[in-house]
Amino acid sequence: MTVENGSSPPSTSDTTTATGKLLFDETDILYEEDCLRNQYSVKTWFRYIDHIKDGPNEKINLVYERALRELPGSYKLWHNYLKLRRKQVRSKCIIDPAYEEVNNTFERSLVFMHKMPRIWLDYCQLLMDQCKITRTRRVFDRAIRALPVTQHNRIWPLYIKFVTTYPEISETATRVFKRYLKLQPECAEEFIDYLCEIGNLDECAKYYVEVLNRENFVSRQGKTTHQLWNELCELVSKNPTKIKSVPVEAIIRQGILKYKDQVGQLWTSLADYYIRSGCFEKARDIFEEAIESVLTVRDFTQVFDAYAQSEEGLISALMNKSNEDDEEITEDDDLELELRLARLEYLMDRRPLMLNSVLLRQNPHNVNEWLKRVKLHGEQYDKVIETFTTAVQTVDPKVCTGKLQDLWIAFAQFYDKYQQPDEARYIYDKAVKVNFRNVDDLAAVWCAWCEMELQHERPNEAIKLMERATVLPRHKVDYYDTNETVQLRLHKSLKLWSFYVDLEECYGTFQTCKSVYDRILDLRIATPQIIMNYGLYLEENKYFEDAFRTYEKGIALFKWPNVYDIWLTYLCKFVERYSDGSKLERARDLFEQCLEHCQPKFAKNLYLLYAKLEEQHGLDRRALKIYERATSAVEPKEKEEMFNIYIKRCGEMQGITATREIYEKAIESLEEERAVRDMCLRYADLERKLGEIDRARAVYSHCSQMCDPRIHGDFWQTWKEFEIKHGNEDTMREMLRIKRSVQATYNVQVNY
Repeated sequence: MTVENGSSPPSTSDTTTATGKLLFDETDILYEEDCLRNQYSVKTWFRYIDHIKDGPNEKINLVYERALRELPGSYKLWHNYLKLRRKQVRSKCIIDPAYEEVNNTFERSLVFMHKMPRIWLDYCQLLMDQCKITRTRRVFDRAIRALPVTQHNRIWPLYIKFVTTYPEISETATRVFKRYLKLQPECAEEFIDYLCEIGNLDECAKYYVEVLNRENFVSRQGKTTHQLWNELCELVSKNPTKIKSVPVEAIIRQGILKYKDQVGQLWTSLADYYIRSGCFEKARDIFEEAIESVLTVRDFTQVFDAYAQSEEGLISALMNKSNEDDEEITEDDDLELELRLARLEYLMDRRPLMLNSVLLRQNPHNVNEWLKRVKLHGEQYDKVIETFTTAVQTVDPKVCTGKLQDLWIAFAQFYDKYQQPDEARYIYDKAVKVNFRNVDDLAAVWCAWCEMELQHERPNEAIKLMERATVLPRHKVDYYDTNETVQLRLHKSLKLWSFYVDLEECYGTFQTCKSVYDRILDLRIATPQIIMNYGLYLEENKYFEDAFRTYEKGIALFKWPNVYDIWLTYLCKFVERYSDGSKLERARDLFEQCLEHCQPKFAKNLYLLYAKLEEQHGLDRRALKIYERATSAVEPKEKEEMFNIYIKRCGEMQGITATREIYEKAIESLEEERAVRDMCLRYADLERKLGEIDRARAVYSHCSQMCDPRIHGDFWQTWKEFEIKHGNEDTMREMLRIKRSVQATYNVQVNY
């Protein structure tokens, strides 16, 4: 039975009925009847379609067409139908008429489904597969016009993919991209990459500038604004002939002001732009400007290397051109080559000065760099004077790095070197008025000025300068008060006074030198060394009592341990002066005064000196008492040595029998066990020599308590030899018993 659109279902009398090219089974009748009863039910039609899914394509398409005639607004039906139709033509050639039928089906669907982006996307993809460029573009445009703007983001990615696939339509793609960026401006980087790919660098640079001018732009590729700047600079510098609509120099200079950590690279890019443009003189001006403005050594190195490389490249190009030409080289070519070589040599010669300028721009208060700059100028008189003048005007004394006084001194010495002492004095006069950071800095300038006067054989002028420098201020000033200027605190500078004293000793009189020393003492700025120097100076001029009074003044100024050297010098000089013993009581008083507050660290030499005095001019009994006092006054590590001296001197004065008490006291007072053992052995040997065998044995017995047999076997051997010579069986047995008890004390097991 024939089934046509809108006709009745086939009769059930025939099992299988063939009409035209469509075959219907008798099982289809149930679904046909169901569809007639529920012709507006999508589920009914889908059950029917699912039933015949394995049938011919024409049959399935016919059922879909019937369903869509009843339900033209069903998205589900249209979507599945179109999906089926596309699947049916997938294996066919794109010029097959079946493709056009599918296209027509999509067109019919869009009458009802024009608000469905999925339908538009499938249609566009189908047209893209057919390589219908113009038709595809028009369908994309229709889709964008038909869909609401909230759904455009689903169409644009496929549209962009389509237009960027074909290089032949780059102009169209550019226009499409611009429309796309109006909706999604954050995708500008994709457009920039595409423009670079197709070689439209001028438009690419314009969009780079536009992106960088947006304050709230966020890169989708994770690039920072700094990276985008670098990409733009690289682009415009390497393609000067292709980029015309962008002010390249203004852009790069803006980057130089904005990104301080990439100054060298940006300057190099700007110079590279002019080099590629053929403007070599302009590029050279850019390099010079960059070198005069960079602030870091890294940027300077980068710019200078690029500068030198460009000059070398120009020379190489000129030489290659001369070698390639068959014609004879003209004089102009030789002149130009020599000029370029001279420029390169001049550039390399200026490198140290350029680097020094960079460091001074970093820190204009760096004195060491200013001095290096002076050395770099060498014998160029005008340049050196200009550098010194600029330096002393620029450097701030409070924040300078290095020694500012060295700069002023070097300035004055430069004038002095060229036989211009008046100019040098003028510089020194200016220098002493500078408010240096420290008083010693100003003192160094005064000393250098005086040394210059001495070199010119003008010692009187040098002394006058020292008098001028050491003038007391009108009011009392604390040396460490930083609120006061260094000029007001200069009168307490020990460095200046030391130089003044040396000057007076060499060129002044005794009275003037003595008055300078006295002024130092009055200001209470003397050191122990100055006190001793003053005393020695007075002794050389035979003023012994004045020297002793000077030492006493120094003793009053200082405390222990600083006063030790003064006391030692004073006592030695006093004893030497009155070596005949005429001032013995006075010497004794001095020693007692010194030893009253003497620290144990310094007591040894003083006690030995005191005892020697008593031995030479006093009584032996007093000398021995001094030795006895010394044994308890010195440091513990020096007690053993002092006891040995005491024992020796006592034995020489009163005999060896008188040393017994000293030995006993030493054994009791010494803290180190080694020293006690040595003292005991010496004491026992003394008693043995005197024939006091029992006393010697008692000493050995006492010492044995601190002698471990494992360590101190020599002691036990000595005692054993002593018992063999002077003892008997009982004493030997007693020695062995003591040894066993000591072994038990030290937990030592020995089998005999």
